Amino acid sequence: MTKENLKYIENVKAGDIPWHRITTTYKRATDFPKYFEILNDMNDKEAIETAGEEIAMGIEHQSTLWHATPFACIFLYRVFKKALEDRDKNSIAEYLVPELAELFGYIAEAVNIVEDMEHADPLPNFKDMIDEKYLWSEVYDEEEDEMRWEEEDVFPDDLFYSFYYYSKQVLLLLKPLLKQADDECSKKLYELIKE
Repeated sequence: MTKENLKYIENVKAGDIPWHRITTTYKRATDFPKYFEILNDMNDKEAIETAGEEIAMGIEHQSTLWHATPFACIFLYRVFKKALEDRDKNSIAEYLVPELAELFGYIAEAVNIVEDMEHADPLPNFKDMIDEKYLWSEVYDEEEDEMRWEEEDVFPDDLFYSFYYYSKQVLLLLKPLLKQADDECSKKLYELIKE
């Protein structure tokens, strides 16, 4: 991974990403920053379950990844890292480790499927995926979005492959952390992430 991409993953803030203009499985990722905050707070299990479900349903569906996926992976990686550090003193952090590992596992499986197929080259930089030309309209219009989904090339090939490529770059950062986790989901995830 380039230094620039690593720096981006390590430093980007949720407010830097136009979530309301990138897609998930069923809609746009508008509420994702709120969900990341709930996960990161690690103090309300019910709220965490709801936020986790919303994110999981939005970033992976039947081995397909979406525009929001690689960006969501960055913030989920940070939550996972924190949960690993806090799990001995916080039961919610302990709950989150295998839950996030399982979600990352689905993403890793999707990545592995696409990596084994012929695909375009990724965009040169992580942040290229949020260039203006790839973003959806500033103001949400359900009808306009539906029409866009009906277009032949909803996502150009290099952008689409970048959803997988850059999600994998984040997953690779997880690998050293997974050695500390002793749950089955983390062990399975470690095996799924191919260098």
